[in-house]
Amino acid sequence: MTKFDARELPDLIRRPLVTEKATQLLEDNQYVFEVAPKATKPAIKAAIEGLFEVKVVAVNTSNPPAKEKRVGKFAGHKPRYKRAIVTLAPGDSITLFPEV
Repeated sequence: MTKFDARELPDLIRRPLVTEKATQLLEDNQYVFEVAPKATKPAIKAAIEGLFEVKVVAVNTSNPPAKEKRVGKFAGHKPRYKRAIVTLAPGDSITLFPEV
C-alpha cells in the first residue's frame, strides 16, 4: 500500500457532482465526485475514506472530453476535469445534503 500525505488528500476531491445519472447511482451506494486531474485511484480511495470515514470498495474514473466554448469570435475550451465514481461498502453512506 502506498503512503499518501494526509495534508494533500483533501485537495484531490473538489466537489460532488449532482446530475441525473449521479442521483440514480446513489441507489447503488455509488457517489460521483469531481477530482483533480492528477489524482490516482488509490489516492482518491484514501481521500474519501479519510474525509468521510467510510469504507470504499471500488473507484472508477473517467476524463470527459473538453467542451468547446465560444465568446463572440473567440473560441476556446472549458476547463478539463476528472470524474470519480466511488462505490461504498454496504451499510456506509455519505451525507451530501445535510438537513438545514
